[in-house]
Amino acid sequence: MAPTDAGPLSGAELIALLRERWQASFAMQLVQRRGRLYLQVMWGYLEQQSFPMTAEAYAERMDQLAAALNDLGVAPEVRHWLRSGRDRPRLGKALSLALEPAPGRLSEFLL
Repeated sequence: MAPTDAGPLSGAELIALLRERWQASFAMQLVQRRGRLYLQVMWGYLEQQSFPMTAEAYAERMDQLAAALNDLGVAPEVRHWLRSGRDRPRLGKALSLALEPAPGRLSEFLL
């Protein structure tokens, strides 16, 4: 692992990882399904004319997502996944990473 892999994620780092991997600022979200939590990389991206957010709103959303990922204790796992994934988000098909949060933290996110 690189030295930066140990610290908390930031929204700017998430954006940089997306751009490095796919040359686009894809939307990301946390999704709860069947008692599990997933991080999804969606097919919409900031550089699209039809993207529904401004650059400022997108950066703020990514900061919020990074904070949630840090709270879950999954930052190293997310970094590794974003750097090594083979697939690319396609229209109608998001990429999903099943998250394995630190013990006790998942209950804060699942209702």
